[in-house]
Amino acid sequence: MIDVVGLGEAGWEVLDGRARGLVTGARVLLGGRRHLGLVPAVAGQERHTWPSPLRAGLSGLLAEIEVDRGGVVALASGDPLRSGVGTTLVDLLGAAAVRIHPALSSETLARARMGWSAETTDVVTAVGRDLRAVLPLLAPGARVVVLCSDGADPARLAALLTDRGFGMATLTTLWRLGGVDEGSRTGSAASWPAGELTPDLVLCCVEVPLGAAAAGPAPGRPEDAFDHDGQITKRDVRASALAHLRPTAGAHLWDLGAGSGSVGLEWCLAAPRATCTAVERDPARVDRIRCNADDLGVGARLSVVAAGLSEAPFADLPSPDAVFVGGGLSAAVLDAVRPHVPVGGRLVAHAVTLETEAVLVAARADLVRAGWDAELTRLTVEHARPLGRYLSWTPARPVVQLSALRKDQP
Repeated sequence: MIDVVGLGEAGWEVLDGRARGLVTGARVLLGGRRHLGLVPAVAGQERHTWPSPLRAGLSGLLAEIEVDRGGVVALASGDPLRSGVGTTLVDLLGAAAVRIHPALSSETLARARMGWSAETTDVVTAVGRDLRAVLPLLAPGARVVVLCSDGADPARLAALLTDRGFGMATLTTLWRLGGVDEGSRTGSAASWPAGELTPDLVLCCVEVPLGAAAAGPAPGRPEDAFDHDGQITKRDVRASALAHLRPTAGAHLWDLGAGSGSVGLEWCLAAPRATCTAVERDPARVDRIRCNADDLGVGARLSVVAAGLSEAPFADLPSPDAVFVGGGLSAAVLDAVRPHVPVGGRLVAHAVTLETEAVLVAARADLVRAGWDAELTRLTVEHARPLGRYLSWTPARPVVQLSALRKDQP
């Protein structure tokens, strides 16, 4: 068992007796240099700083200190399970081998300073990550606590918010919360001095006023919300696809023949922690999907496999909760992906030619015989366009949609 003790900025003085006993009684004490410097020296105690990079070097460190002998305590910031080493240790050793003793987290202290309830506040970490991860959370009335990497992040965040039309958002930086050097600064994102540095150990509280324009999580963004070369599922048809795919928190989608990645991107934006693997053979489109994902703030949740569907390594991909087939549809592709759809999972495919429409008609019959719920829908969309001095309906190319829910046992 490894005990992980959370330390706040106030350090040793505010630890309770049990936590102090764990630290002083440890055979081996692990932590960052700052954390180890916050606790008193103990004669005969073995101390180690974390390896860098952490995850790659952690197994070797644990073997070196003979973790199986026990008596190992790790120090972490605040809540060790919020962007902390506690999460890494649990991932590596399992929850049964790690005991967490949290202190007040920086986000909790930040909400206390702001007077924000937990129920009305989202938290996103930008520690070692892209600040654009905050973008999916921005909406009228949103309150977001952003955990920052360093003192340069607040100015970067202010510039990002202003660039994306949220310059009116109020930005409050809070640093060294709970310590003698605690400080803060508040201003609008648009008025924030470019390049200004705040002290490290900083976070930002972002409050978006009511009435601000935002895309929101519902699918059906306009085509110009994505960089594309024309290979994109149009918004009305895309909204229908997502309605049948049913994105849920933490669920994983395969977006096959992804084109610009719009379906997978909207899947990620529609539900917290939703992830996607996009498969696309064209190298330029692969790069475009990655750029779109980063630009929309979901780059960490969407991965791209550069492959045609006939050679895609489906068995090696993360297991899907839903599968969407856009470009590259064929009977062979449907046969290849069907076994990977779990019970309760969904399969949606689109056809725009007579040949691929016939594939979906045959597939629907096969799925029903196999115990799936499957339906075909023909989607026709018309837009009003100028015709001389008047408007006339201009039809888009019809799309046949297969939507299927797996109900049989695997």
